[in-house]
Amino acid sequence: MSPVRYWPLSAVGKFFLRCFERTTSLRDRLFTLAVRGAFERVGPRTTLALPIKLRHVDHVSLGARVWIGPGSWIQTLPGKVCEAPRIEIGEHCLVSGEVVLTAALEIVLEAEVLLGRGVHIADHSHAYGDTALPVHAQGVTKTAPVRIEYGAWLGQGVVVCPGVTIGRGAVIGAGSVVTRDIPAHSVAVGSPAKVIKTFGDPESSAA
Repeated sequence: MSPVRYWPLSAVGKFFLRCFERTTSLRDRLFTLAVRGAFERVGPRTTLALPIKLRHVDHVSLGARVWIGPGSWIQTLPGKVCEAPRIEIGEHCLVSGEVVLTAALEIVLEAEVLLGRGVHIADHSHAYGDTALPVHAQGVTKTAPVRIEYGAWLGQGVVVCPGVTIGRGAVIGAGSVVTRDIPAHSVAVGSPAKVIKTFGDPESSAA
């Protein structure tokens, strides 16, 4: 009688990991397909990974091949400043998990933008001047559009404040707070973020 052969533990682990990856990938694709009608637009091969929080996304547009990682929160706030605030995410943007995008007016991510985990982008701040009311009951203030231009990379935990434009191909260091515009093809770090380096061809930055 031949001895019983057992799979090595590494092979078993790899098998179940592949099953898990395929199952979760299928789940996320099916969820995206199910909710796409709630959006203004969802391009082909775009995936919303669960868990995710979506609120008032009828004026949210997602381009093709966009990835929104798990734990993210995408919302617009209609009626706070305008009736139809917008979020636009361009083609092949990679949005890591636990990212927050919240718009009372407009947030635009151009194509090929990369957001690290825990990035927070808002086009508004909270009013707080009325001492008789809690902050959450005082509405929004300092509202201004936010734009992240083509190919920029925001590291983990970056906060982008209202009215900011981050230029083409710019790099924002982890944990930075961006309170003013960052030029194209530059590296900015700190709180508030300051440019510490520029790179590439200056003429291409203006293209």
